[in-house]
Amino acid sequence: MTDMIVDILSNKGFGMPANDYAPNDRYLVKQAEWSKDAVIYQINVRQFSQAGTFEAVTQRLADIQSLGVSIIWLMPVHPIGEVHRKGALGSPYSVKDYLAINPEFGDEASFQSLVDRAHVLGLKVIIDWVPNHSAWDNPLVTDHPDWYAKDYKGDFRPSPWWDWSDIIEFDYSNPKLRKYMINAMCYWVKQFNIDGFRCDVAGYVPNDFWQQLRQALDAIKPVFMLAEWENRDLHEQAFNMSYAWSWNETMHDIAMGRASVDRLRKYYSWNERAWPRSAYRMTFVSNHDKNAWDGTQHEQFGDCLEAAIVLSVLGEGMPLIYNSQEAGESKRLAFFERDPIDWQPHPVGELYGKLIRLKKRLPALWNGPFGATMIQVPNSQPDQVFSFVRMQDCGKVFIVLNLSAQSVTVNFSERLFEGKYFELANESIEELKAGSELSLAPWGYRIYFSAVMPKI
Repeated sequence: MTDMIVDILSNKGFGMPANDYAPNDRYLVKQAEWSKDAVIYQINVRQFSQAGTFEAVTQRLADIQSLGVSIIWLMPVHPIGEVHRKGALGSPYSVKDYLAINPEFGDEASFQSLVDRAHVLGLKVIIDWVPNHSAWDNPLVTDHPDWYAKDYKGDFRPSPWWDWSDIIEFDYSNPKLRKYMINAMCYWVKQFNIDGFRCDVAGYVPNDFWQQLRQALDAIKPVFMLAEWENRDLHEQAFNMSYAWSWNETMHDIAMGRASVDRLRKYYSWNERAWPRSAYRMTFVSNHDKNAWDGTQHEQFGDCLEAAIVLSVLGEGMPLIYNSQEAGESKRLAFFERDPIDWQPHPVGELYGKLIRLKKRLPALWNGPFGATMIQVPNSQPDQVFSFVRMQDCGKVFIVLNLSAQSVTVNFSERLFEGKYFELANESIEELKAGSELSLAPWGYRIYFSAVMPKI
């Protein structure tokens, strides 16, 4: 068993096949084989380095890849509007020109070098796309004013419900707008060979537009599409992955003492029964919105942070790492100004690396239809402890999380948890059987896994 453990925690894979799957025919977006164990990493180019450039990102791509990342997501790379700009540099989500590069970051050549280097390292590159609105001084405003939504007075309309005064909204009932937006997105795939898009406020745009777009993009090359929204119908014919906002909110409320562990069970029940098996759900403890407006990962999760990270990586869903999390995410990064990340080695980065290596070596932990469904293991402390098994092919993982600020001693019923395991933190072999008890510190956790070497 010891040899097996070394293989799992090293870069040696077992080469075990993924399970076959047949999602409901209504959900036509199929997941590519390369994405089965993918992890996504968000890059805020402005804050990623002291230089704040594409070139500086390119220089650190190997470090990102060494975490086990498969997809890098670049926040918007386009020029930023100046009319009604917020702060000195403005919001990246106020797009002045959909077909150009923000000179703050570099030029077309440096962007292409980033994409090419990422591909050499085996990374996919997706860019942020802002389809719902543009900057006030985007040329489309004067060239095609009929492409924009109007308020009751007939004026251009910033979002009527949010403080988005630096943008105005499009009107997707206009087919010419749809054609323009599809052509613009196709341009980035054709010109720079990017691998897809993260689509901002995707639910504000009609789903039939996304279906039209997906067909156009896939005619060029297979792409990966991430929706910043939480709606299963977006997976029907357009998106590979959507945000698991409900997961994040549930874990945050548990960490803050505002929700019970049972709410987490309800999330996973909903995720299993109401969402297509083929859909990827993005689980995260931080992103640019959370960091800038709600707080760092430590502010958001406190002493529950490590347990939340464990569940985000080893539970169902594709984990997201927001740049600087692995360095401790020591501050809220300014959104409209320069505020470079303080890079440093940190235990959070070590934890992510260890968990991702385990995820990639055990098929039970793979994403969506390639991995195993979580099965709840009943325990004696259901108000505090969340416990589950994922098992597939030659491997089984048993996770126990104390999601409370109190120490707890817990035992388990039924027999699914029983077995001889390797425990990740202590690097020890343990046998769990009927009557076994575990003592967990506040917010403590155990990660047990077992596997049998495939026959050669």
